[in-house]
Amino acid sequence: MNEIIVGILGFATIIGIVITLFKSKTLPNIAFIIFPSILALILVLGGYYTFDNIAALIKSGFGSTSKTAALFVFSVLYFGIMTDAGMFDVIIGKLMKFIGGNVIGVTVMTCIIALIGHLDGGGASTFLIVVPAMLPVYKKMHMRSTSLLQVSVLAMGVLNLMPWAGPTMRAASVLGMEASKLWNTLIPIQIFGVILALTHAVIVGIIEKKRGAGLNGALAKAESNVSVDEIYQTKTSELARPKLFWFNIVLTVSVIILLVIDIFPSYVPFMLGVAIAVLVNYPGAKQQKAIINSHAAPALMMCSTLMGAAVLMGILVKSVKVGDTEIASVVTCMADLIKMGLPSFLGTHLPIVIGILSVPLALAFDTDSYFYGMLPVMIGIGQSFGVDALSITIAMVVCRNCATFISPMVPATLLGVGLADVDIKDHIKNCFLWVWGFSILCMIFAIILGIMPL
Repeated sequence: MNEIIVGILGFATIIGIVITLFKSKTLPNIAFIIFPSILALILVLGGYYTFDNIAALIKSGFGSTSKTAALFVFSVLYFGIMTDAGMFDVIIGKLMKFIGGNVIGVTVMTCIIALIGHLDGGGASTFLIVVPAMLPVYKKMHMRSTSLLQVSVLAMGVLNLMPWAGPTMRAASVLGMEASKLWNTLIPIQIFGVILALTHAVIVGIIEKKRGAGLNGALAKAESNVSVDEIYQTKTSELARPKLFWFNIVLTVSVIILLVIDIFPSYVPFMLGVAIAVLVNYPGAKQQKAIINSHAAPALMMCSTLMGAAVLMGILVKSVKVGDTEIASVVTCMADLIKMGLPSFLGTHLPIVIGILSVPLALAFDTDSYFYGMLPVMIGIGQSFGVDALSITIAMVVCRNCATFISPMVPATLLGVGLADVDIKDHIKNCFLWVWGFSILCMIFAIILGIMPL
């Protein structure tokens, strides 16, 4: 079996995974195991690999994803505990009382709440924090629900660069590096993105105000003249720990500081944070077990997806040596096929090409297939033109992140539009050009700083 056939089989595997996931035929973790396993069997029968080679490749794949899996499990548990303890509810309540009935203040506060809520890196949890809290405010002030989602998704896209967020973790797994190290490179872009998101929120507020939104605006009705206290009421729960609010704030800041200074592997601060948070907020083994079990499902699902991705990464991306000869990986064969038809002037500027196309591609690819399927191929192509793998990764992570929560391939997007009672096509139509422009501005900023080469 020659390398051209191996490359074709690699593309067939990626296409099979994407189509299966797009049509919701199975879960990502299942697809990531089944399709590469079928590919591996074909490669063994075709004489390209032996079963021993396949075993070594899969083992190598697990080596690149195990740290990421540990990070995700403990970050989900930590932020779940903080949510149960009511830390985010207290912050949101204080912020809403501060802005009153100002339309621009509402959009800016929506952005701030989305930024704070997305610290856990989970799109679903952020939508569950932002939309139920802010939708009554938008309705009372005659502001559009599509604007609520637009402000939220751009802010969430920026925070999605955090090292425990899905895209950054996946990209770091592909590179075989610590997610926190990749994040350190992205921090200047993230700071710029936060400023851009806040500016965008102001612009959306001005647009809404011109429409006549507001408690006393042209669109207001008599029954809309209510107080801020009536618009927003802080949720209460038997799990809430208001007396421990400042303790939880200090603990959260401490965990983030440990991540930034990068002394320990990125999962260690969250392991310590979970242990301290659950001991202080919920003393007693029975209560602690119940809290951890309540957040086990999303942690297990993502962990199993990462383990499935280890099989995909191993068989497609990793290479194996037989004696002194290294057998070309499947991704290398795929990259060689693309290189044959790719003009050299595009190949040398691959990060920019990827950056420009990332938002449209995000609508067709889910996060897993984008990073575990496309990124290795793009890295392979880039290296054949002398382009650094990190530059390609930055382009794919930064620009694609902006579009994460307008993609119908991302389950959290469907949750967000459902909570806001907005049609998915209206959400995409309202956000697409804003998101695309946002991503290109972030890319230009990265180029100016020299983080991404021209």
